[in-house]
Amino acid sequence: MKVEQIYTGCLAHGAYYIESKGEVAIIDPLREVGSYLAKAEQDGAQIKYVLETHFHADFVSGHIDLAAKTGAKIVFGPTAKPSFEAYTATDGELLPLGDVKIKVIHTPGHTMESTCFLLIDENGKETSIFTGDTLFIGDVGRPDLAQHVIADLTQEKLANHLFDSLRNKIMPLSDDIIVYPGHGAGSACGKNMSKETTDLLGNQKKTNYALRPDMSREEFVKELLTGLTPPPGYFPQNVLMNIKGYDSIDTVMERGQRPLSPAAFDAAANETDALVIDTRKPVDFVKGFIPNSVNIGIDGQFASWVGTLVPDVKQTLLIIADLGREEEVITRLARVGYDFCIGYLEGGFEAWKAAGREVDTIESVSVDVVAEKIAAGETVNLLDARRKSEYDSEHVIGAENTPLDYLNNSMAQINRDKTYYVHCAGGYRSVIFISALRARGFDNLIDVAGGFKAIKDSGKFKVSDYVCPTTML
Repeated sequence: MKVEQIYTGCLAHGAYYIESKGEVAIIDPLREVGSYLAKAEQDGAQIKYVLETHFHADFVSGHIDLAAKTGAKIVFGPTAKPSFEAYTATDGELLPLGDVKIKVIHTPGHTMESTCFLLIDENGKETSIFTGDTLFIGDVGRPDLAQHVIADLTQEKLANHLFDSLRNKIMPLSDDIIVYPGHGAGSACGKNMSKETTDLLGNQKKTNYALRPDMSREEFVKELLTGLTPPPGYFPQNVLMNIKGYDSIDTVMERGQRPLSPAAFDAAANETDALVIDTRKPVDFVKGFIPNSVNIGIDGQFASWVGTLVPDVKQTLLIIADLGREEEVITRLARVGYDFCIGYLEGGFEAWKAAGREVDTIESVSVDVVAEKIAAGETVNLLDARRKSEYDSEHVIGAENTPLDYLNNSMAQINRDKTYYVHCAGGYRSVIFISALRARGFDNLIDVAGGFKAIKDSGKFKVSDYVCPTTML
């Protein structure tokens, strides 16, 4: 028997490969399925099941493509009603896989169809549990996502279901069972997940706040619902894609991997409603970019920021990428349902510049320059684009919090006639913030290179201690 976790850092997502005696089960696969096919071929095995723990919100699963390419059976837990051919298993059902079995454990709470899969080895021993978004390391799944798809599923109802699922289905299991969750730190599907991606269930019973044995139902619901922030706007759209189906990843890649000359790229940008996303590093973007393009660097939390800032997954996109990374960009967009990339700039930004086409820049200054202006008595309007929780924890005294993740609200706070200096934690989000607003006609925004880290390290700014948050932006 082989169990392998396939972890994708940019989505903080864990998929799983289980093989026994030539038969394979894949749990919660990503959209691109080539790696799973390659693993099975290498093992001389056949993919028998694609097991889905629930209808995912933060990514588009590869279940449909994987089933189509292998003949594998897509399996959901009880109550799931997909719009494509799939098997709805019953609670407690055993799925045979080679010499082992996988037990279906219905655990509603994160969503109503949420299901865990318990692996039982060839000797009948329960060895590990694949918990999806029901149980994370250090946390549990947030119960407010399903209500964005089904209105009468309130977060309070789901939280109560989750309390019962954890206590009646998960906590009675043996302490030596290995927990394999669907996500780790950085995912928006929970509040405070650990950076660790596996643990023993016994340790989680001791350390995970949601598994405290003396916790009342009322305490659980209150603690679970406290501190939830609005989910990214693309989440409900991904849920519907996972329920209803989607274009094959092959179709999406073919559509997106169209090289466009500078002239053709310019024509496509002008003749369609396509959003131009430049995926280069922020430090390169500020030195020169195509007017009205938005910088979301591929080396940061690319997919989640696209999903946060681009409200419609059907938005047509044009891509600027570093040479050789075009396929990676289109793949990572498809993972979160942005399937309508219609091409990329052949030769990258350098080709655009060599063609003599219009170029814009963003002024970027060091923290020393900002400090000198303040010391000289100049008025410096400082915008902090970090999340409110980061700002509340520590910020420059006098800085105004304008979080990138609430860009439209933040934009309303800005006077177009004033000059602002914008920083985030390290420089990634501030350039996204400035480029997105510059495309909307805000021309007086200057980037503070190095962000809050450079500000603190300089020792030239008055920084607040923790302040108790009073309002939400």
